[in-house]
Amino acid sequence: MNSELLEAQRKLVPEMMDLLQQRFKVLKFIEMSGPIGRRPLSIMADMSERECRNVMESLRSLNLIRIAKEGTTITGDGADVLASLQPSIDEWTGHNRMESKLRTLLGIREVKIVTGNSDTNDSVKELLANEAAKQFTASIGDGKLVAVTGGTSVASIPNYIQPFTNGEELHFIAARGGIGNDIGLQANSIAATFAKACGGTYSTFYYPESLSEEAHEVFKREPAAIEMIKQYEETDCVIHGIGDALRMADMRGTPEDVKRLLQESDAKGEAFGFYFNEVGDIVHRITTVGIQTSQLEKVPLILAVAGGKAKAKAILSYMASAPGQTILVTDEGAALAMLEKLERS
Repeated sequence: MNSELLEAQRKLVPEMMDLLQQRFKVLKFIEMSGPIGRRPLSIMADMSERECRNVMESLRSLNLIRIAKEGTTITGDGADVLASLQPSIDEWTGHNRMESKLRTLLGIREVKIVTGNSDTNDSVKELLANEAAKQFTASIGDGKLVAVTGGTSVASIPNYIQPFTNGEELHFIAARGGIGNDIGLQANSIAATFAKACGGTYSTFYYPESLSEEAHEVFKREPAAIEMIKQYEETDCVIHGIGDALRMADMRGTPEDVKRLLQESDAKGEAFGFYFNEVGDIVHRITTVGIQTSQLEKVPLILAVAGGKAKAKAILSYMASAPGQTILVTDEGAALAMLEKLERS
């Protein structure tokens, strides 16, 4: 459906667009989370239970969903309708234009935008995870070795991975080592979750935190560290989040002198234990064994997942030096803020 026809329909029957997008949104959440009850569905879709019930009844009468005691699920017809309508929805919402602009301005392989702002609606985080799962399974191809980072954005992705060809051949590793209740340990756990979702395998790597540079150099010569470094050289895909620099520093219990350094260096974003300023320069790094920014250039597929208007500057700081083979999955909140800043520059 071309943009001229869409605009004509919008002018002639403007209420049709609102109704269509509302039903599409509810159907999308049912596909993602079914079987699901009406109350949690209304929360996800950000509407009253009464509104949600009316939409569900309409979808049920069209045989697009199935309502049962255990919850509501999507039908085969419903899944077909979602797939057919997605391009039109992207056109109506302006996502296609925003994705194209951002892709060009950032100089990366692809940008995918989901509806909403994850700063104000937690359900948008699930949309991010769902889209990231789709991009991963569609793009991994013949890849075998996948490195994942920690963080809530990446942790949610396995929940939405559907069975796909060669999933059982994938091996997952943490993108950086760690031990204790830190981001690194989460990466080890997330690697295991990805492996379970795909039917593949995983290996863990534990790295003692707070080592001196001297101790770090010694640890790098341990067999486990040597093997991990070798695997980073052979990695086919990296899946990572992007954090706000100062918030990540607080989460890690970073010493005050280092936090001052980050503030003085105007650090904006963090990924892989590296902190980036506005123009993409690395201003600080965590002492650990992990994938290096130089190694990323050789990785065929990089999937970055981050959203929320408040994180726009953090995303841009990393994207300023991101490899060209990166696919960014983000939301409207972050996308609009990034475009505004980029187009002012």
